[in-house]
Amino acid sequence: MGTVRQVQITFDCADPERVARFWCEVLGYVYREGQNACADPTGVGPRLYFQRVPEGKVVKNRVHLDVRVGTGLVGEERLAALEAECVRLVALGAVRGQLLVADDVNESCQNMQDVEGNEFCLD
Repeated sequence: MGTVRQVQITFDCADPERVARFWCEVLGYVYREGQNACADPTGVGPRLYFQRVPEGKVVKNRVHLDVRVGTGLVGEERLAALEAECVRLVALGAVRGQLLVADDVNESCQNMQDVEGNEFCLD
């Protein structure tokens, strides 16, 4: 078996501090002043790094984060948890996207965009 590696998730953005502070609020992470990074205070989750790039976002993300707020919940209880978190994040500058309602395969999830338009889901 190979060596287990840690993962850092990197965001290209125009305003690294603004995007980093948004994601710290979303995830309960700690902002690393001067590093444009967020860290899980428990040390379990991956580090998030935010790097300034000159170009703006052009197309849909091919990879996105799922913020797990409805784990173990179904039906109306799950929808209520997704809605409550959606309202909280919109107040922080997120943009609400399409609500994907449960079907025979998947539970409901809420599409969102962060403060610079990066897609993510409340799952």
